[in-house]
Amino acid sequence: MTVSNEVVVQADGLRQVYAISRGFMRTPDYLQAVSGASFSIAAGKTLAVVGESGCGKSTLARMVSLIEAPTDGALKLGGHDASGISEARRHELRQKVQLVFQNPYGSLNPRKRIGEILEAPLEINRSFNASERQDQARSMLLKVGLRSEHYDRYPHMFSGGQRQRIAIARALMLNPSLVVADEPVSALDVSIQAQVLNLLSDLQHDLGLAYLFISHDLGVVKHIAHDVMVMYLGHVVEQGEKKVLFERPLHPYTQALLAATPSVRFGAAKQRTLLMGELPSPLNPPTGCVFSTRCPYAKPRCQTERPVLKMVQLRWVACHEAENIHQVT
Repeated sequence: MTVSNEVVVQADGLRQVYAISRGFMRTPDYLQAVSGASFSIAAGKTLAVVGESGCGKSTLARMVSLIEAPTDGALKLGGHDASGISEARRHELRQKVQLVFQNPYGSLNPRKRIGEILEAPLEINRSFNASERQDQARSMLLKVGLRSEHYDRYPHMFSGGQRQRIAIARALMLNPSLVVADEPVSALDVSIQAQVLNLLSDLQHDLGLAYLFISHDLGVVKHIAHDVMVMYLGHVVEQGEKKVLFERPLHPYTQALLAATPSVRFGAAKQRTLLMGELPSPLNPPTGCVFSTRCPYAKPRCQTERPVLKMVQLRWVACHEAENIHQVT
């Protein structure tokens, strides 16, 4: 299939802030889960968002899939404004964005047959009759590498990899332009992971899908992403093309993530970038650079002045020392 360069999703300065109650008559705390994320994904392309648990990856996924409205920022889907819209318009746009969840054992209703699970989106959002819905469901099973006779079986009769294929099939029933995959292979064995990743790549090629791929595993990201966005404590710290980031990461956090992934080799680096200390509380982030409390290259400036994203060597990076530290990794 020839894939167009159409921008499927564009985000500008997305922020999400939650008020955390501290009890009756007490001022709430505020947790900034995502702070100013900007990106775009074209048809047939994959943006991978990586980082430790609690960095804001899943919150970003919920905003892009229109489950949550952002506190601030702009979001467009297929060129249409998705911020501050009516519930009816939100429902319409949401059909173009579908989710694949992490756990294939918990995301499928065990009391429903596979055919019912796949037909549910059509029954709610389309005017097809029963025969048309069944034809669509059986056809989709074939498309994800399963057999038509699986239509009448229950989820417990399938392996984890097969269940995730079913979850992917359900996500595609409404012909979305964007699939948000939140850790879609982390619950699977390594050998099965490769099969599911290959399936996602084949479907992207055949259907021109855009993917927002959430992961903490850079080994997985290396095989599926076109672009990578690294997040830490709600902030984007490095962002650019996969090849650029993997061959010469500039942010110390990106370097540490890559060094901790045995299957990934970047450049000619031999020395590991070690993380010091514990992940700070998102309710009380460092005043300067959010990574300064764990960074081996932190200077006094880093403790007080928060770096902004700037273009350095073909990627965006938020680090005061980006031009210097890459030489010693």
